[in-house]
Amino acid sequence: MSATRQDKTSPDRLAGLSYLNPAAPEPWASFVEQIERVRPYLGSLERWIETLKHPKRTLIVDVPIERDDGTVAHYEGYRVQHSLSRGPGKGGVRFHPDVTLNEVMALAGWMTIKNAAVGLPFGGAKGGIRVDPASVSKGELQRITRRYTSEIGIVIGPDKDIPAPDVGTNAMTMAVMMDTFSMNRGGTATGVVTGKPIALGGSLGRQEATGRGVFIAAREAARHLKLPIEGARVVVQGFGNVGGIGAQLFHEAGARVIAIADHSATLVNEAGIDIPAALEHAAAYGELAGFGGAASLDLEAFWRLECEFLVPAALESQLTAERAAGVHACIIVEGANGPTTPAADDVLRERGILVVPDVLANAGGVTVSYFEWVQDFSSFFWTEDEINDRLERIMVGAFGAIWKVAQEKQVSLRTAAFIIACHRALEARAERGLYP
Repeated sequence: MSATRQDKTSPDRLAGLSYLNPAAPEPWASFVEQIERVRPYLGSLERWIETLKHPKRTLIVDVPIERDDGTVAHYEGYRVQHSLSRGPGKGGVRFHPDVTLNEVMALAGWMTIKNAAVGLPFGGAKGGIRVDPASVSKGELQRITRRYTSEIGIVIGPDKDIPAPDVGTNAMTMAVMMDTFSMNRGGTATGVVTGKPIALGGSLGRQEATGRGVFIAAREAARHLKLPIEGARVVVQGFGNVGGIGAQLFHEAGARVIAIADHSATLVNEAGIDIPAALEHAAAYGELAGFGGAASLDLEAFWRLECEFLVPAALESQLTAERAAGVHACIIVEGANGPTTPAADDVLRERGILVVPDVLANAGGVTVSYFEWVQDFSSFFWTEDEINDRLERIMVGAFGAIWKVAQEKQVSLRTAAFIIACHRALEARAERGLYP
């Protein structure tokens, strides 16, 4: 990792580069290994398993823009549609200086599994641009977004592939994408993206949905283990839209959030951190650095803290086998996509630590994105209470189904989720057949 890439950057880079482990396996290799672990449980559908190891469509685009100083800069962008067997592609768009095709392929694959695991009528997709949002002006960022949207416009659409926010992007990014797609099409297409501002057809509750889903998944896991949340110690890596909201909901439920971390700081307070104050500080300064309600902590010591809940909510490949060996948590709830390597999964299972996998734990965001998509098609919008109630039902139902399979087959929750999802995705593939 070059020194220049560890300079201070924007808050959009949730956990920052200091968390990246160059020794961790490539994300796509992790995804393929997770698929292979399900092979023995597929029965006659095994003949189709290779379709999950080959993305349906991979688009690499050049994104040239004129910068504010008159020079022309080029950025590399991607949109990967991993599977469209069960419906349109669905997955976020990531703006980050370390975005690679390998990463986007894996993220698209995990979206296929996630959507199928919770029963949403979507396939899996993902996109990204290799750019640091902090290195460009607001105008340049808008031009990058518009050019990227124009370049991938041939593969996206309300009934083809629906992007959403991810690391480094937000509701305004989606507004620009929707406007660009609509202008090129010659008519407003609100359903082409989700996670939009409310005024443009966005859904109430969408911004908090992923963090809320993480908390629901944690609560359900705790219920099955008869572990009370009130008074429980919680450690959260990543303090953006997922980790921050998740920490707030734990705090409101009476848990004691003892450590939090983002790209700028790793903080601990065994008595419990004032999460509302930390969120206010992060909103004001764009980072946790300088927050006075906790002491600094060494990064590796962060992973070894004794707690009931550990929530990795930053980037992928954070929990390696080495780090997993030192974890002292009862339940790990994956707020990020792919934060635990397969080797770490094995270590945690041997040690009796329950892992609630990303494809279940962070499915709240895409679930409410589904609600937004449905509302846009019907031009009829629900209240936030209705959104949260529907999210609760889907998350609790999915958790219960995955828990049952895990118990029946004596496998991890991740493998159970993949068993359910792969059966759904491959059954759709088999029923559709091959054309021509």
